[in-house]
Amino acid sequence: MKVSKYLSKHLRHQPERIGLTLDPAGWVEIDTLLAATAAHGFRITRAELDHVVAANDKQRFAVDGTRIRASQGHSVEVDLGLPAAVPPPYLYHGTVARNLDAIRAEGLRPMNRHDVHLSADRETATRVGSRRGRPVVLAVDAGAMHRDGHVFQVSANGVWLTPSVPTRYLRFPAGH
Repeated sequence: MKVSKYLSKHLRHQPERIGLTLDPAGWVEIDTLLAATAAHGFRITRAELDHVVAANDKQRFAVDGTRIRASQGHSVEVDLGLPAAVPPPYLYHGTVARNLDAIRAEGLRPMNRHDVHLSADRETATRVGSRRGRPVVLAVDAGAMHRDGHVFQVSANGVWLTPSVPTRYLRFPAGH
């Protein structure tokens, strides 16, 4: 977990803190990454890196030959090159009750990321929401959004991405 969090921080948010420069699509050479982590006191072997990539339950990282990148969730400017995709009729977003007033007023916004992250099933959205407290799962009428011209992409690890979700496409659970 420690290695995964470290990699996420530097491949998604702050590559410059350890002297990395991501290419426009977010890729960096694995040897460059390993040298940078070691130079900043966080030694990772190639075997440890491969294990984290393979064993990460959320498949946060992608490897292409000698390169690695985060699958999504960047706050630094990258173009993942994902094609537009037709979403299922409904997608889901996990949050917590304290965020609901802002969501009702503004819809779902990417905040410090490039896109809003949506899940294909309620179970995954529940896990995402539970990271911040007691989860509340919102249903997103992705079919209607798509028909109305909103663009969706799906990352390599199955996370659905869209720039924003206006309130009219959200379904709040009873009691929320």
